[in-house]
Amino acid sequence: MKFTESLTSNRDFKRLYARGKSAASPLLVAYCRKNGTERNRLGLTVGTKVGKAVHRNGIRRRLREIYRLGEERVRRGFDIVVVARVRCRHAAYRELEEELWRLFSVLGLTRGDDE
Repeated sequence: MKFTESLTSNRDFKRLYARGKSAASPLLVAYCRKNGTERNRLGLTVGTKVGKAVHRNGIRRRLREIYRLGEERVRRGFDIVVVARVRCRHAAYRELEEELWRLFSVLGLTRGDDE
């Protein structure tokens, strides 16, 4: 990903959960907050309720790929966390894609929203 790094610090995740804006759907929850840089930081969370490691990693890979392919559409300078809900396990790729971009639009993260 050209303009995005991974969000890895537990402290950063907690800060986003506490102070960030959020939007939810039956499949995903997205949190965002400005980070004061020209780069985005993306964190993906898939809990153990979703399934075993194989399923969790598959969902994580799909979400990362959806983001990577549409990275140019995302405004820069945000920390973003996407939390996968249990229903994500049975969702098709297209459903995940539509929900992720809808949530990003609601949060004002897509380029056409403010600019």
